[in-house]
Amino acid sequence: MIEIRWHGRGGQGAVTASQVTAEAAIIEGKYAQAFPEFGAERRGAPVKAYTRIDEKPIYIRSPIVEPDIVVILDPSLLVSEPVLDGLKKNGWVIINSKKPVDEIRKTLGRSDVKIARVDADTIALQILKVPIVNTAMLGVLVKATQIVSLDSIIDAVSRRFSERIAKLNIEVVKKAYEEAEVSG
Repeated sequence: MIEIRWHGRGGQGAVTASQVTAEAAIIEGKYAQAFPEFGAERRGAPVKAYTRIDEKPIYIRSPIVEPDIVVILDPSLLVSEPVLDGLKKNGWVIINSKKPVDEIRKTLGRSDVKIARVDADTIALQILKVPIVNTAMLGVLVKATQIVSLDSIIDAVSRRFSERIAKLNIEVVKKAYEEAEVSG
């Protein structure tokens, strides 16, 4: 089983990204679940969401405390939230950041994890005209981990949004996929 914990702020789309990832896995014939965890339900407040993907049915329903992958939609959460707690050795940190991977690694203080980054803010603002970074993070997640295919993510995005919004978000996914910096 692959377990993903998403960290973002209300309004960035962490919950939607979690659900789209699960939908992409289901499209591929896998089993998946996605669910949010909210604190104060307001824009800008820290939000967690979870995705599990497996080849067999998933019966566990608890929050993910030892993820294989942590996706960080807002890099300021590195200093305000324990986003790396429980991350498995050789796990992935997928982060929205302008900083190069080597600098991110120093900030994280963990040499036992793999890192992938993309400047999701800039991509979202260029294409969507709003700082909603979730679909950009889907692009870098897929490029780094290959937990699902890019085609399945695009299919899931198409199903999730109206045609006009889906088209823009697919452009975001593809651009992030192309621009992602991945370091194992």
